[in-house]
Amino acid sequence: MTKMIACVVQAAPVAGDVVATIAKAAGLIAECARKGAQLAVFPEAFIGGYPKGASFDIRIGMRTPEGREEFASYYKNAIDVPGPATKALGEAVREAKIYLTIGVIERAGGTLHCTVLFFGPDGSLLGKHRKLMPTAAERLCWGFGDGSTLTAVDTPWGKMGAVICWENYMPLLRMAMYDKGLSLYCAPTADDRDGWASTMRHVALEGRCFVLSACQYLTRANFPPTMRNLISDDESHVLMRGGSMIVNPLGQVLAGPDYTGETILTAELDMDDVVRGKFDFDVAGHYARADVFKLVVEERPQTAVVRVAD
Repeated sequence: MTKMIACVVQAAPVAGDVVATIAKAAGLIAECARKGAQLAVFPEAFIGGYPKGASFDIRIGMRTPEGREEFASYYKNAIDVPGPATKALGEAVREAKIYLTIGVIERAGGTLHCTVLFFGPDGSLLGKHRKLMPTAAERLCWGFGDGSTLTAVDTPWGKMGAVICWENYMPLLRMAMYDKGLSLYCAPTADDRDGWASTMRHVALEGRCFVLSACQYLTRANFPPTMRNLISDDESHVLMRGGSMIVNPLGQVLAGPDYTGETILTAELDMDDVVRGKFDFDVAGHYARADVFKLVVEERPQTAVVRVAD
């Protein structure tokens, strides 16, 4: 199979309601299938929400009861992986018969992670990637991922993986993912700046892969009512303006960037373009100069307690 249809979904969660958000995701997944898509990519933190404008009332060296309450409400809208939410998403994917990459907020004990989940067309959960490095104030509410979820899953069109938002500015992480042979490089993000499009074109050219970047179109009305927002209280205020796009392995934009509102971008991908691109530049192959450069990647899970058998 050398050609396929891919969709990038630009939408926002239902404010503070994870059940309604999963139902919205199911509807959008079905809509992608109606458009003929075999793959759909959703934004960073679509399930659980990206808390743009929140502070959890934190100052250096001080927390407040109000901030703890805000975190508790955010925690309640996160999901267990696996769990009821992944089962519901899997059912929607199975009905649509597509591959899905979707950003979620994952609960792991008392810690939250910004995570991407991968589903197959049979509804199975194929794997996940936890964001390695939460950016700036994201560290107030999210934990760090580790190398055990630098995941690449098999599809009929080659390997698919995800690099979340500003992870794309980590050269060694990009190289680790390129080395997995990604043909479909998913980039769920919360970055809606003009410069993001240049980053996505650079990644496509560097990795000689298709890049599918999904960003939310988020208004204040989509922000949880249980959390204060320091940007605006005007429900019509746009907190995140989108900018989703699809780029081919030579850096040519096939769809987007779109800043107009909620939408689904669609493009036909000719997977032979991956090989055509690597004719003169293969970042993990003949261009890698392995005789000069070495990258060591720790992919073992990092846990607080390691039990050693007697």
